[in-house]
Amino acid sequence: MVSLIRKLLHHEKDRWIFAGIIVIAANAGGAWSPIGDVTTTMLWIGGQITALNIILRLFLSSLFCMIIPVFIATFMIRKVNDTTIVVKERKATDTTAVERKTVFIAGMAALLFVPFFKTLTHLPPFMGMLLSLGFMWILTELIHRGKNDQARGSLSVAHALRRTDTPTILFFLGILLCISALQSVGLLMEWAGFLTTHISNQSVIILVIGLISAIVDNVPLVAAVQGMYPLTIYPADHFFWEFLAYATGTGGSILIIGSAAGVAAMGMEKITFFWYFKRIALLALAGYLAGALIYLLEFKLL
Repeated sequence: MVSLIRKLLHHEKDRWIFAGIIVIAANAGGAWSPIGDVTTTMLWIGGQITALNIILRLFLSSLFCMIIPVFIATFMIRKVNDTTIVVKERKATDTTAVERKTVFIAGMAALLFVPFFKTLTHLPPFMGMLLSLGFMWILTELIHRGKNDQARGSLSVAHALRRTDTPTILFFLGILLCISALQSVGLLMEWAGFLTTHISNQSVIILVIGLISAIVDNVPLVAAVQGMYPLTIYPADHFFWEFLAYATGTGGSILIIGSAAGVAAMGMEKITFFWYFKRIALLALAGYLAGALIYLLEFKLL
């Protein structure tokens, strides 16, 4: 999305505001889907939430988490008289429109297939993802089978796999290993007892965790909470896990370093930390609290 606005907006500050709202929207959009955000996916894989329930329970709150900042931000965009957009001539490619649309639709269907696969087979989600990958591999090989090796090379799944961000995968692996070590020695359970003793209200605990996720990456936070509170205390689809998925998924928007979307936008647009803090942080906080309020009201009423 940041790549898109760079083609539509020429003024840097306007692009920064749009990019900030994109960060908020991306995190809010991922919170309610089991495959939309790493933290929600972790809770889904861990058995703390189920796919259909999290979609139904968090969609409205995530929507408000996005709508409030977007509404406020409309007053921050300056009016531009010149709205002409220069469209560059499309470069020749090795694919046709039908091929591109086929791969796009098949890829989206493959992603959406994963929750259904887990629900129907009760197998781990990664098996559904690998099955989808195998399907896409076969499909792309069939589509590009008549092309020469040079043209087909950059369009293959094998080429895409070589571009995998391995350092990031190893980073998350290291974090999860550290969290497991803390759980093994009992520190996570002690921390859970401390929070329960000093902050007895579950909603306040989760809101605080969501705010902390803006400073500390939300992935280790969710992994730690999963170790602190076993399913014997809070069963699947409990209020605690649903609200946690929302808070950790959207709380990272408050600071630009608090989510992968924010870090990506900062790298692409060179947005400074303090500019985001002064112009976007309060919008993200307003959306975060509004969505939390909507969820709590929905939970009380339903």
